[in-house]
Amino acid sequence: MSSPFLQMIAEKMNTQRYAKRTINTYLYWIKGYINFCHKTHPKQCGNEEVEEFLNYLANQLLVAPKTQALALNALVYLYKQVLGCPLSINLNFNKSKNSPNLPVVLTQNEVNELLNAVDSNHSLICRLMYGSGLRVMETVRLRVHDIDFDYHTIQVWRSKGGKNRRVTLAPELTCELKTQIKLARALFERDRISPSYAGVWLPNRLDRKYPNAPFEFGWHYLFPSQRLSTEPQSNNVRRHHIDETRLRKALKTAVAKTTIEKRVTCHTLRHSFATHLLQRGADIRTVQEQLGHTDIRTTQIYTHVIEQGANGVRSPLSDLYSNE
Repeated sequence: MSSPFLQMIAEKMNTQRYAKRTINTYLYWIKGYINFCHKTHPKQCGNEEVEEFLNYLANQLLVAPKTQALALNALVYLYKQVLGCPLSINLNFNKSKNSPNLPVVLTQNEVNELLNAVDSNHSLICRLMYGSGLRVMETVRLRVHDIDFDYHTIQVWRSKGGKNRRVTLAPELTCELKTQIKLARALFERDRISPSYAGVWLPNRLDRKYPNAPFEFGWHYLFPSQRLSTEPQSNNVRRHHIDETRLRKALKTAVAKTTIEKRVTCHTLRHSFATHLLQRGADIRTVQEQLGHTDIRTTQIYTHVIEQGANGVRSPLSDLYSNE
């Protein structure tokens, strides 16, 4: 990172235990804002320049509402936490108004066809995403001890919004999961005899509180990478989890082998999980807890998928056919 100012922000966010992705995203928008202001130091700018930048994102770049909100969050952090001069709560700018898309949902037959088309290296992880409604990053970050075979649940730690939750685990995956744990243990046994191995990475400085934890198998990733890697900041040699981009590519390849014509992503499996639970009569509050939504209105979008289709409003055209 060439800019000392941006480097200072990154170090500050690191000490405040922000996720690496969040740090990179905030730095991206802060840098974009500084360039928009012709590289004027942000301390010399303020509410007016921020409003102009947000208007530029909405009117010229036509960014999505969530993208504009993310840029605003980055600038709010910049002015409040870094510069010590918070922005006005009454900023006046044009908000992006792109209509949110309804979630793409597969039928159960389509899910079955898709899961059967996924290659063996990624089959289990895709079945977990559908069977437990997990986000892709929640799945790849699972640790061995997050799987509870006794109660058939999965513990999800520090998910979106920093929340923890328990989700259901399909008993039918027990054998596959135990096989995966054996594979992970084989890599663990090989790694720990290496003098350069620094153990698995732990969040929130847990390695300081529990010095032995990085070398305990339960803390290691359920889906480990096939290669060791060196952390750029500390030069520690560790084994990370599998790369989520490989998973996305594997799913895309699997879709191409099926007859499914919908736009399918990893998140489609989560959408399908929620919709199928509601179709089976699950209470919306239960689905909300399984998905980890803070606001139930986020979960209600899946009821719209059901109620506005064949399970809800009857088309008047159907009456014409029934009278023939």
